[in-house]
Amino acid sequence: MSVRHFFLLMMAGVALITVSSSFRTAQENPDAIVGVWKTGEGNAMVRIYKNGEKYQGKIIWLKEPNDPESGKPKIDKNHPEESSRTRPILGLVNVWGFKFDEKNSWNGGSIYDPKNGRTYSCKIKMVNESKIEVRGYIGISMIGRTDSWTRQEVK
Repeated sequence: MSVRHFFLLMMAGVALITVSSSFRTAQENPDAIVGVWKTGEGNAMVRIYKNGEKYQGKIIWLKEPNDPESGKPKIDKNHPEESSRTRPILGLVNVWGFKFDEKNSWNGGSIYDPKNGRTYSCKIKMVNESKIEVRGYIGISMIGRTDSWTRQEVK
């Protein structure tokens, strides 16, 4: 093996250890989930933050923030409570109640879908520092849907 190949192999090993150890640190850090995440469909961004001992998130960006018919900001028109149907979707807290449970998992939360006005039980798993899997479900987690969200660098 040439010195050059040995050096490249060593550098690749160092890079792998660095990535591996930084994700391990994220797995042990309850605040690793804090940040801005783009939904799998790419139509919204949610800022997840700590609120007391739990984590929640609110919608901070919409691909289409205005209603195509009225041209006004989209509102929560499908909410089951009539009094909430005029609140704007932008700024809406749509994930809440999460506790860091174990390595790279946040559980015990809820997610609200303004498209249909329904709230689901939810858990979040961090796949790596830039991807989380958000699973909304009814009753047991086997009956549900998982969406992959990607971390966004927002200034």
